[in-house]
Amino acid sequence: MHRRSLLALGAAVLTRPAFAEAWPAERSIRYVVPVAPGGSQDIVARLFARHLTDALGQSVLVENMPGAGSNIGYEHVSRQKPDGYTLLAGSDSLSINKTLFPKLGFDVTGFAPVAQGVRVPQILVVRADSPARSFEEFVGLARRQPVAVGTPGNGSLAHLLGEQIQGAAEIRWTHAPYKGGALAVNDLLGGTLQGVLINIGAVTDHVKVGRLRGLFVSSGERTRALPEVPTLTEAGLPGATAVGWHGIVAPAGTDSAILARVNAALVGVLAKPDVAERVAALGLEPVTAPPEALGKVILADAGRWAEVVRRARIQPD
Repeated sequence: MHRRSLLALGAAVLTRPAFAEAWPAERSIRYVVPVAPGGSQDIVARLFARHLTDALGQSVLVENMPGAGSNIGYEHVSRQKPDGYTLLAGSDSLSINKTLFPKLGFDVTGFAPVAQGVRVPQILVVRADSPARSFEEFVGLARRQPVAVGTPGNGSLAHLLGEQIQGAAEIRWTHAPYKGGALAVNDLLGGTLQGVLINIGAVTDHVKVGRLRGLFVSSGERTRALPEVPTLTEAGLPGATAVGWHGIVAPAGTDSAILARVNAALVGVLAKPDVAERVAALGLEPVTAPPEALGKVILADAGRWAEVVRRARIQPD
């Protein structure tokens, strides 16, 4: 299945209509962001759009289209003409939603991978005054008393990672799904929750100023933004990683020359010192790889997280 899907994901690179030579001279490029303004995915998308406008010589206009776990935006883009004038701010939810929502109006094969953009580690944070100063102590806390851990929502990467961690650490906590990470962080700061699992960009500033304490990051290595926070492996769960992404996809069938040009432009954008500094400050990791690499990530994640969704019987809100 994965081989057939990968071929479908890459099918867009096999055609070369004449209009691709002049692209994007015709008009502005729509950049659909399938989440509400304000979160890290939106912040990254706007950063990319601003700099891609200069790199491509054409306006790249952000259009937020939130709802249904990003599916409204995903379905809309999957049905657009593959002419290079509609791009999508994709993320790991593109893979997760394949199993989480049984009746989607699109499939991952409805998109042509363009660029992974940035990797997005997850982080477990607690309040600065929490008795848990390490993940080991958090596990002990969860074994002694009820613990509630917030996430950005049912079926989010943070939620799925939390299910894996509970199984590996042989603990249980109460999952508190929110409609967005900011609300979960507010309740953690207010004392309603004992922890929050969330993408690192949403809480980097809180950790840096000491309002929150990071217990682990889910990447294979420590992050530049929060180098004092250990990895999951260092925290006692060897081999446990779960890294999301904020990047770009396009409707399936988009010409390979267009995909390659956007990919190269984004690689150049990520190399700019001010962009690299902003990405690093958010705790994110730039990715400079061809479109095919993102296609493999999408399919691998779809298989990996499908098992977790089914085993934990996770359902969307």
